Amino acid sequence: MQPSAIDGVDLIRSNTTTTCFSSVYRPSLCILVQGSKTVWLGDRKIVYGPLSYLASSVDLPITGQVTEASPEEPYLAVRLDVDPHEVSSLVLEMGTQAQGEDACPEAACGMCMAKSDDAMLGAFSRLISLLDSPGDQRVLAPLARREILYRALIGEMGPRMRKFAASNTQAHRIAKVIALLKNRFSEPLRIGELAEEVNMSESSLFHSFKEVTRMSPLQFQKKLRLHEAQRLMLSEGLEAATASYRVGYESPSHFSREYSRLFGESPRANVVKLRSAQQSAAAQA
Repeated sequence: MQPSAIDGVDLIRSNTTTTCFSSVYRPSLCILVQGSKTVWLGDRKIVYGPLSYLASSVDLPITGQVTEASPEEPYLAVRLDVDPHEVSSLVLEMGTQAQGEDACPEAACGMCMAKSDDAMLGAFSRLISLLDSPGDQRVLAPLARREILYRALIGEMGPRMRKFAASNTQAHRIAKVIALLKNRFSEPLRIGELAEEVNMSESSLFHSFKEVTRMSPLQFQKKLRLHEAQRLMLSEGLEAATASYRVGYESPSHFSREYSRLFGESPRANVVKLRSAQQSAAAQA
């Protein structure tokens, strides 16, 4: 993945298929140009191919795998970060125009795939073309971003995006819970306090949270902790034990077991592999 010159736009390329990898998706729209990818959100499997796009309404820990890619026909995708406040503002401005049939059979889920129509493809194309026109980016990139959000809101993703944007919905309350968990992932999980802060019962919070994320709040928190620990070891050079305490674990051995379960190898082996991959990518750039 390569951040582009346009803020919030990432260009993604892989010349080979991959093994399964874990990451945390930010709220975003990711359009697949070429190749194929499978994403698992909890127990839910999403397969998407060329000219479809994946919409994530909230931060979600996922497992992914590039399943079609080669040097001749690499996996190519473009991801646009989505600001929930920008979506809310646009929904208010559009009024009843933000309509459409929900494309996802599981309406409460925080991630879903839809086919791109010509209008959506054109909007993404205009955004990417600005990479060749640096002088136009400051003025035109926000307009292109806004058009992409508009196209999503009047299309299949419209009902879903409105649910997460509207302040009186369960989906919006769960989005607030996710934001709180992101800010407090190193603290002990207190469902009662979270439920009180978003004006929900504990049972309703647990049920709705699992509908959106396909996992329990505890599982969600655990994955946030492990991903942050990985970042700390990789970017800041922390030892595994230090990183484990930093993200809220009390036992380094417990941390190591859960890390290995998520990433498929020990913290040390995983970080060595990731650093090697980063160095190889830098050498090829």
